[in-house]
Amino acid sequence: MKVTSSEFVISAVGPKQYPEDGLHEIALVGRSNVGKSSLLNKMMNRKGLARISSRPGKTQTLNYFRVNQMLYFVDFPGYGYAKVAKTIKEQWGKMIEGYLKNREQLRFVIQLVDIRHAPSKDDVAMYDWCKQIGIPTVIVATKGDKIARGRWLQHTKIIRQTLNMRGGDTIIVFSSETGQGKDELWGEIMRRLRESNESAQEAGAAASVPAATSSESE
Repeated sequence: MKVTSSEFVISAVGPKQYPEDGLHEIALVGRSNVGKSSLLNKMMNRKGLARISSRPGKTQTLNYFRVNQMLYFVDFPGYGYAKVAKTIKEQWGKMIEGYLKNREQLRFVIQLVDIRHAPSKDDVAMYDWCKQIGIPTVIVATKGDKIARGRWLQHTKIIRQTLNMRGGDTIIVFSSETGQGKDELWGEIMRRLRESNESAQEAGAAASVPAATSSESE
């Protein structure tokens, strides 16, 4: 997809600050330092729009980025960083849980994992959490340029097995350095949004059909 506009909109600390324009939202989750900011910058063609922190765990809000006046990327706080205070982690947990369970505009989650390592316990817990809630998930294996292409299949197989990935969930190898996976990820995003739009239209059409009267049904 051609990105013609991208902008940072708001760092939200709760539902009252979430945008109200009804655009599709795609949440990005992953461990601190997994490369969420780098992926966002590459996907939006904006160097430095999503700031890359030198202090892992610094993001403590839901950061909204609007693309082509069509969708939002919602950047979640990185999880799994030991030096973040327990009380802050608990606040993140409540905010994230509320968003994932209640946000109507959320279409699916992009979960980032480092292709070089098996998913951590936190990665597995996040994936399972999304499945329990019923949220579709795209797994993006970041830092694809850090290992030989010939080892991608082996490493993605480990990721699939460790997460116990469900049918219908996709895994994409990505590199913010080379752009590997960028077009594939945009293709997956657009495919899922089209399906979401079609489902909404079908549901609307079904709801508009009047129920048959008892005499008609006889």
